Amino acid sequence: MKESKVRLYVAQELGAGQTVPLEREQAHYLFGVMRLSSGDRLAIFNGRDGEWRAEVTEAGKRGGVLTCLERTAKLRLPPDLWLLFAPIKKARTDFIVEKAAEMGARRIVPVTTDFTNSERLRQDRLQAHAIEAAEQCGGTFVPEVADLQKLSHLLDTWPDDRNLMFCDETQAGAHQGLDAAPRGPWAILIGPEGGFSDAERDRLRVAPFTHVVSLGPRILRADTAAVAAMTLWQAALGDWRQREGAA
Repeated sequence: MKESKVRLYVAQELGAGQTVPLEREQAHYLFGVMRLSSGDRLAIFNGRDGEWRAEVTEAGKRGGVLTCLERTAKLRLPPDLWLLFAPIKKARTDFIVEKAAEMGARRIVPVTTDFTNSERLRQDRLQAHAIEAAEQCGGTFVPEVADLQKLSHLLDTWPDDRNLMFCDETQAGAHQGLDAAPRGPWAILIGPEGGFSDAERDRLRVAPFTHVVSLGPRILRADTAAVAAMTLWQAALGDWRQREGAA
């Protein structure tokens, strides 16, 4: 028996003594790639019930069974933060989804804008990337990756209580940040490679929920901007911020 450092996302409910049947791909990963065998232990989570120590009770080439032993961590929800971004090239879109999951987005929303170059996405593939990121970073929550939707429609139905951090590339170097920004539900909007259209920018700037933010003196690539924006928000308003009274 060995205690492995493997973390695996599963869809089933988790609890003491609960058995978890493995799909073929999961069995291949655990027993073919990671070389686990019956009696070995690993960490599993489902995004709802926290993290559990589990033991391999059946191991085969096409399947297997895990048994939950004890819960090792409670569910840790990230802040109520959405990341909205315009899809770009495949590998860079994958990067944005992975980093958003790692950095604490609760929901990831691909949007089409006036200048979006890529309008075809596989939501299931992006959701798999979010799961893999949660497995790697030690998270117990997996953000939802929503279906692709039009930015204009999203703004038409925007929740009254959610603030929007609008990363406007035309404000590079303007020193606009999140000073005195309110707490509560938020979203971050990153534009496409061609930037926002004048019509989109005008609409966003006058919306009562919008906070225009500059990401520094240089115009960033879309994938870099997503990481920079989430870092800025987490440091100012998120769970990276040191709690009052903490050492």
